[in-house]
Amino acid sequence: MTDDDAGLWIREYHPAAPGSVQLVCLPHAGGSASYYFPVSRALAPEVEVLAIQYPGRQDRRHEPLVRDLPELARRVHAVLRPRTDRPLALFGHSMGASLAFEVARLLESQDGVTPAVVFASGRRAPSRVRDERVHQLDDRGLIADVRRLSGTEGGLLGDDEVLRMILPAIRADYTAAETYRYVPGPPLSAPITAFTGESDSKATVDEVRSWQDHTTGPFDLHTYSGGHFFLNRHQAAVLSIIRTQLAGVRAGSRTA
Repeated sequence: MTDDDAGLWIREYHPAAPGSVQLVCLPHAGGSASYYFPVSRALAPEVEVLAIQYPGRQDRRHEPLVRDLPELARRVHAVLRPRTDRPLALFGHSMGASLAFEVARLLESQDGVTPAVVFASGRRAPSRVRDERVHQLDDRGLIADVRRLSGTEGGLLGDDEVLRMILPAIRADYTAAETYRYVPGPPLSAPITAFTGESDSKATVDEVRSWQDHTTGPFDLHTYSGGHFFLNRHQAAVLSIIRTQLAGVRAGSRTA
């Protein structure tokens, strides 16, 4: 993996203190790295936020889309491997949470690196499967589901030119998320902290609680009012928990 490759995938919006813990932020379906700009601003300089930009959107819109979540995990893992000399944590929302889990599995199994924490937001545990087929709907049906979840501003979806640009990426991400199936294996050693909205139609509190089955380390669950994008309303509270959990992580504490 070259520096140019890393530059395509990783966005660093704010400078961080030397030796600070890295927080890898993985977007939801249809999302982009810029969703995490406010997170980077809030946590810098104590935490170095690495926002991941998937192919097929914004400045990467001309690159081939990835419709397979394990393949996307392999690519993200390849980008992160050169950075495992310092502590890192993973945060993912919705599809990004499943991706964070699979990247953490690769780090632990292939590199002997235990992430400081895996933060799973707005996503049921990998072992809790639903038969979802929104990705097979026509464009109108797909747009309706995105609007229902309030993940993308309605104004963007009403702009025909913007819509033509982002709809392929949304469909590819929905395909990756809905066709993903957990392959049973050893649980993570990394702690898992899960966040969810009490009225999230995509993940019940019980489904999110099952994340505890995927780690031998500590597990925490935090619930908030709201639906799938409860983060938009409760960002400060969620970031406070992240900041507290990462406060004790120091450079040089790489674990195997």
